[in-house]
Amino acid sequence: MKIWQAANGEIRRLLEGHVYDVNCCRFFPSGLVVLSGGMDAQLKIWSAEDASCVVTFKGHKGGILDTAIVDRGRNVLSCSRDGTARLWDCGKSACLGVIADCGSPVNGIAVGTAESSLNLGTPETAPSEREIGTEGKILLLAREDKKLQGVGLQSRQPVFLFMGSDAFNCCTFLSSTYILAGTQDGNIYQLDVRNTNAPIQVIHRSGAPVLSLLPYRDGFIASQGDGTCFIIQQDLDYVLDLTEADCDPVYKVASWEKQIYTCCRDGIVRRYQLSDL
Repeated sequence: MKIWQAANGEIRRLLEGHVYDVNCCRFFPSGLVVLSGGMDAQLKIWSAEDASCVVTFKGHKGGILDTAIVDRGRNVLSCSRDGTARLWDCGKSACLGVIADCGSPVNGIAVGTAESSLNLGTPETAPSEREIGTEGKILLLAREDKKLQGVGLQSRQPVFLFMGSDAFNCCTFLSSTYILAGTQDGNIYQLDVRNTNAPIQVIHRSGAPVLSLLPYRDGFIASQGDGTCFIIQQDLDYVLDLTEADCDPVYKVASWEKQIYTCCRDGIVRRYQLSDL
């Protein structure tokens, strides 16, 4: 993995230690620490200051496909091809528990604060004192078996299960009430967590896999396997296309203030500067 200086594209740090592909990486809220997951089934924490690997978590039996950070990062989450989502204690380098065991690869996860009226269930056993910030949170699981699942993060109890048109690749929170999830056949579902019997709407721009979803301003950014990447504002009347990728899948989108970054199979990280939408 590489850490780049965003302003000029200079490589600042090289993080070496994973075997095989690195599937996901993100900064902790401090901006000084990085979390990564790879096909070697390892989850690693790195110092962005000196590129050292400070913690390696082992326990998954398949490649790690996505991660999430709980609050400031005392606890982190991962999901894997082995069908599980796990909660980890960064301070003790230990697994605090399996949050869900789906029997099917979990392609993406997202954690968010649940709407207050939502029943998240009660833990069967008292949570570990090492669990920090899990209360009142819901974990979304984008599953390969066409299911989008919501689980109480502290309770480990199922909250909802929604059946989609194809494998779910990614998911995110728009708010404590509204969520988004993208499928392999190009559908983006918007759901209300209080009632997931039917989606609020389904957005479909092409049949290419939806690979990444990111809340942005009053809407969201989506990227797909045909190279398309677009911003949809909340009223859905306004769509802004981010061009350049030319048919190569855009795997991931990130944003910082008015700048949007995309990473593509062609090996290029692109930066887009947006004026006020």
